Amino acid sequence: MVYNFGGSYHTGGTRAVDQITGACRRRVLVSGWFLRMPMSAPRARPRQKEESMERRKVASGSPWEPIVGYSRAVRVGPYIHVAGTTAVDAKGRVVAPGNAYAQTVAVLGIVASALERAGAHLSDVVRTRLFVTDIEHDWEAIGRAHGEVFRDVRPACTMVEVSRLISPDMRVEIEVDAILGQPGERSDF
Repeated sequence: MVYNFGGSYHTGGTRAVDQITGACRRRVLVSGWFLRMPMSAPRARPRQKEESMERRKVASGSPWEPIVGYSRAVRVGPYIHVAGTTAVDAKGRVVAPGNAYAQTVAVLGIVASALERAGAHLSDVVRTRLFVTDIEHDWEAIGRAHGEVFRDVRPACTMVEVSRLISPDMRVEIEVDAILGQPGERSDF
């Protein structure tokens, strides 16, 4: 028995799906179904020059980094991951206690500094994660501060509410992932 599914055929006995086009040359198993794929299927493009995959740690000087065992940021090749960052000053005091907007601005300043020490910029950010202690009351202020920094970059962003952060005066913690682009790459489609 043969079934037609929008230009593909399924033969009940072999569970094979064949596309009608003549460009099909190979079969690929996908969830128990064999699909014929064109030989000219897109492949990952090679990098212009080989990136060093050396691991580079970026410290902020926080007294907690060696105790807890973390780095402010870690760079491996073109990938930079910035750890969860809160609004604290050099002495470890919370900046602008209870002020979600001011804390978000301070956090993003710390993040920008960590990215620069890792050889990146805010324009290289591809993902942000915002952990908020009172999303009902603070999401707009936090979102506004985030938008002021990333208006043109527009990374993938997740904002979630958490029950608390390490200090009750902290309103937001932010994690950031960045990828350094290749020279000449376009960032828009």
